[in-house]
Amino acid sequence: MENNSELRRSAPLLDAYLSYFEADHTPFTIPGHKQGASQIDAGLGAVVDSDIPLYGGLDEIKLTNQILAKSEKIAAQFWGADFARFSTGGSTHANQAVILALGKPGDKVAVSRTAHRSVLSALVLAGLEPIWMNPELDSATGVPIGIAVTELQRALKENPIAILLTEPGYLGTLSDLKPLIAAAHEKSIPVIVDAAWGGHFGFHPDLPQHVIAQGADALITSVHKALPGYSASALLLAKTKYISAERLEQSFETTHTTSPAGAPLASIDAVRALLQTRGPELLGALMENVAQFKLAVQANFDLPIFLNPSDFPAGRFDPAKIVLRVQQLGAAGVEIERALIAQGIRVEMADNDTIVFLATLADTKEDFQALAMTLVPILKKLQNAPRQSATALSWSVVPQIATSMRDAYFARTEMVDSSDAIGRISADLIAPYPPGVAVVAPGEVLTEQIVSGLSASQKAGVRIAYATDPTLKSYRVVKK
Repeated sequence: MENNSELRRSAPLLDAYLSYFEADHTPFTIPGHKQGASQIDAGLGAVVDSDIPLYGGLDEIKLTNQILAKSEKIAAQFWGADFARFSTGGSTHANQAVILALGKPGDKVAVSRTAHRSVLSALVLAGLEPIWMNPELDSATGVPIGIAVTELQRALKENPIAILLTEPGYLGTLSDLKPLIAAAHEKSIPVIVDAAWGGHFGFHPDLPQHVIAQGADALITSVHKALPGYSASALLLAKTKYISAERLEQSFETTHTTSPAGAPLASIDAVRALLQTRGPELLGALMENVAQFKLAVQANFDLPIFLNPSDFPAGRFDPAKIVLRVQQLGAAGVEIERALIAQGIRVEMADNDTIVFLATLADTKEDFQALAMTLVPILKKLQNAPRQSATALSWSVVPQIATSMRDAYFARTEMVDSSDAIGRISADLIAPYPPGVAVVAPGEVLTEQIVSGLSASQKAGVRIAYATDPTLKSYRVVKK
């Protein structure tokens, strides 16, 4: 309890949340459950009775106490930013808010092809045109290892108004960021980084620096992914030398809910306080647990079966990331996933060659030991002859752009059989999920590689998201 009270003292929103339930209230405001739905139904009450809003909950309806603003100011100072906003709409909302603040319809932005779907949808909303930058692929592991300076220099020749990067990537790898940021800043171009999976960076000497510390102009991160925050809680941080603070504020409010829930906001504040008061201790324990888990499992196999920091240049891989290289075992990742689910274990992502296990501050040493004891027999049972890594479809497709995403999004469309879709212009964004990285975006040509690859991934058990026809028997394309 002592740590909890210490956290509460340094987290105004957390204190406001807890204080609300320590007092008696008779609310005649939204939300309609009034924290008393259990009087109507116990099941409904179990879900909603701990929910309070920002307005009339954590603060007065008029925001008299400015508790959110105080907490955001503390976060900005902690990350070394000029601007901070807390989102209850996830990194999806934060990405959209930043991108809407950058320019005007028709402007170009340079975008890493590993970008999450939310970045692409934001480009459609803002009317911005992408200049795609393809990541380098590591020949030994087949994973994307970031954007090369030469690729950025190629994109800069097309005069983008901003650079949009995704760091770290879904598999834990990072670009060499400082040269990329320096090259952009030479031309006074802001660098915006979707760091959804890197919220823990910067607060332990064995972790990469967070991107604001490396000179980036905006950092978007999920507080519910690598950090122990409430679902859909996210943080937008920015330096305002190359980005307008007024535009950021306007875009954030334009795209956010006007009825933000209190629990996600309180959790963002609490997680910030946790990192500020106990970050090195907790993150050190996490990395030690991850390292010991990998050693325990690896001891049963000859070939290396995990991605490790030593596989990449210093500071270019998240040491808290657990990525199992299934092709080294000659097994199928989706089959391993099914066996783990039967034992009550859920994984973050599984495709044919890769399984991602998400490890966070909330995992105990015993959790990792239990996972190892369950995983090793499954891997031994399913092990076969090793095979070459078939670079995942999300990392290997080079887009063929036929028209702008925005034009394709609003175009007249039709459904055609999958065999007739090859060579046509896609009206859908289609992505294996996770990681939510587009294999094809609106305005791009559906190639044989894309159509057959999506079908093969789906048959292997990978979820293919956002297609109008989820069976992939037909595709939505732009009418000729």
